[in-house]
Amino acid sequence: MSVYHGAGMSWIDRDFPTTATPSDLVGRVLGLNPGLMTGPGTNTYLVGRRDPILLDTGAGVSGYVPLLERYLGERGWRQPSRVILTHRHRDHLGGVSQVRARFKGIPVAKMIHKDASLPDAIDDLRDGQAIHGDGATLVAVHTPGHASDHLCFYLVEERSLFTGDVVLGGSTTVIPSDDGDLLEYMDSLRRILALDVRRIYPAHGPVIEDGPGRIREYIDHRLMRERQILEALGGGLRTIPAMVKRIYADVAQNLHAAAAMSVESHLKKLKREGRVSETVEHDAPSRWELLG
Repeated sequence: MSVYHGAGMSWIDRDFPTTATPSDLVGRVLGLNPGLMTGPGTNTYLVGRRDPILLDTGAGVSGYVPLLERYLGERGWRQPSRVILTHRHRDHLGGVSQVRARFKGIPVAKMIHKDASLPDAIDDLRDGQAIHGDGATLVAVHTPGHASDHLCFYLVEERSLFTGDVVLGGSTTVIPSDDGDLLEYMDSLRRILALDVRRIYPAHGPVIEDGPGRIREYIDHRLMRERQILEALGGGLRTIPAMVKRIYADVAQNLHAAAAMSVESHLKKLKREGRVSETVEHDAPSRWELLG
């Protein structure tokens, strides 16, 4: 699960193309898994030329591999040379077994970090490591926050960035309570803002032409949410459900669970910074207080 969107069903976009060729070096094949948490679906990318690198594999939907094969044929490409993964969430690596079944012996790599279980024979990727393909060079950039093992990939030849779930096309990113960390996420946003990036290829939604502009929007959005939460605390609200009800009053009710994750991530960040305290209640939501 990756995202939510305040506009509700408009985020899903049933007309989003199942394949696209945004540049000479990049092809996009949709994971065919639309939903409130994935938008039109997970974007997987083919990067390079005749034997491209496959970036992410989707969720494991049965129609994905035939769609991938059809697109490869349209481009006159052979099979992918390897698979690299942005992070461990199911909608990004769920298709590994199907891809391996079709392309025998294809190597698969991701950052190995806090993984409870993974598909067999996953190679480790580290921050700063270069992955060389046919006409393309990708450099791994560790960007924790949405997930502790998250990697973005910088395409040197285009000065573009594959951002996975760190930056999305048309939505914001949820910071999951189990493995997410908003403080680290903000640091990751600032790190990629410092890169020489023009275009962004996100894991969900369309290509972002003004990469730095979108990253700044993300930073500003998070700072705005933080101000709203501090104002809610200052106004006497003490629980996450109460804050969600006020801050997300114009957001559909079925998205409030995702909104609660966002509020919780902000409160955990503020707690780490020594700005709020948490009182854990038995069989009731935690109560939060401003400090200082």
